Amino acid sequence: MDDLYHARILELAADMPHVGRLEAPDGAATRVSKICGSVVSVELELEAGKVSAIAVHPKACALGQAATAVLAMNAIGATPDEIRAAREGLRAMLKEGAPPPSGRFWELRHLEGVRDYPARHTSTMLAFDAAVEALAQAERAKPQ
Repeated sequence: MDDLYHARILELAADMPHVGRLEAPDGAATRVSKICGSVVSVELELEAGKVSAIAVHPKACALGQAATAVLAMNAIGATPDEIRAAREGLRAMLKEGAPPPSGRFWELRHLEGVRDYPARHTSTMLAFDAAVEALAQAERAKPQ
């Protein structure tokens, strides 16, 4: 278990940027883990094909919060494709043993130890799953 809750995971979980709500998001989604009850909401705005604002509202375990923090720290300026690729990279890292995502979401590598705990995969994925859903809404609302 120590490999799960190491110092960087706890730092990320404790120092999360962009917590709250946006006044008029282009897309918003909430995802819930039926296994542990963790909940993460993501709201975002798109401008010129990139995320221009994000707000997160996590009620999750430290792993879910750490993943949410990595998303929140790096989403502004990211394209929808970058966020989708990070989500797929995180999923592949956890479920298929793939290497950690690189690029702007490289700190997801700190969650590599979750791979060995399948019951924690869902809570770790919540923020990125919600972000991808919110992006789909935003893209429908504001076609680029």
